[in-house]
Amino acid sequence: MHTRRIGDVEVSAIGLGGMPMSIEGRPEEERSLSTIHAALDAGVTLIDTADAYHLHADEVGHNEILIAKALASHERGAEVLVATKGGHLRPGDGSWTLDGSPEHIRAACEASLRRLGVEAIGLYQFHRPDPAVPYAESVGAVRDLLDEGKIRMAGISNADPEQIRQAGEILGGRLVSVQNQFSPAFRSSEPELRLCDELGIAFLPWSPLGGISRAGELGSTYAPFARIAEAHGVSPQQVCLAWMLAKSPVVVPIPGSSRPETIRDSAAAAELELTAEEFAELDAL
Repeated sequence: MHTRRIGDVEVSAIGLGGMPMSIEGRPEEERSLSTIHAALDAGVTLIDTADAYHLHADEVGHNEILIAKALASHERGAEVLVATKGGHLRPGDGSWTLDGSPEHIRAACEASLRRLGVEAIGLYQFHRPDPAVPYAESVGAVRDLLDEGKIRMAGISNADPEQIRQAGEILGGRLVSVQNQFSPAFRSSEPELRLCDELGIAFLPWSPLGGISRAGELGSTYAPFARIAEAHGVSPQQVCLAWMLAKSPVVVPIPGSSRPETIRDSAAAAELELTAEEFAELDAL
């Protein structure tokens, strides 16, 4: 497995997004544990989660607990950087709400520490800006957690360029990552990716395979992914992730998975090298 860096930590070039194992349509726990173990066996050393990855109101942190259980039962569990998030909530009715108040961020981090069973969270990310709370106050709470040693590294998610620069200032130059949606079907985070590349900050695309399920459809915008995949004897998903990795050395995709076979396939993308012509064609879509 090729590696990249988040802050001063070396991680696998492909991570694992834990959300599908805990929200709507989630599988039985045993399959989820097998999925996480398959990721570790494939060399994955970055797992992304959040306290809001759950279904019911009384199971906040479902995904964090699941990941902690999987890591504790695998010989390579201690090698994994667990990245979690706070600031999003799920009341249990299927909706997503926000609470970016410093009080909530602190309480959420403390609860995540307990669920993950660690003294300090490897990477803690402010999940999503809350219009009801000044952004500086939310990120300031993350800075305080960093200063106190409750988290080892700090990141933000769903941020625009101005917020990235502001967070960097508030954190005193210690912002290590930005996690935004980015995929063939969602390209509007290109400015954030370019800024992260300029600043040397890790860019973690969430839902990176958006649109790829339609790559095999006749006349699809994403058909080049399927054609290039056939030429290499791999899946369109691997081509998609390889394209992202080729965009910048700061990119670390975190494809969500709930089946061992899909995370094994995604992890293999780190070994796929596209030609300059293939990359240019995909990047121009």
